[in-house]
Amino acid sequence: MKVTPLGDRILVKMVEMETKTAGGILIPQTAQEKTQEGVVLAVGDDEAIKVKAKDRVIYDKYAGTTIKVGGEEQLILKAADILAKLE
Repeated sequence: MKVTPLGDRILVKMVEMETKTAGGILIPQTAQEKTQEGVVLAVGDDEAIKVKAKDRVIYDKYAGTTIKVGGEEQLILKAADILAKLE
């Protein structure tokens, strides 16, 4: 199944955050950072969207709607929920 976002929506593959520090200490999920990182898979047809497929982005932890595609969790975000693009 292929998912194509509409309008100002963006489909993002979530990237797992590190759960260990460099020294080997485990970080509980409640103590992890609130911002999340992901890779853009597809963008809607709104011309105001500033990201494209394969861009790495940071978004707020509680933004968007989680969906399952092919057994993999993905996220549909509004363009305004993207905080930054990583290079």
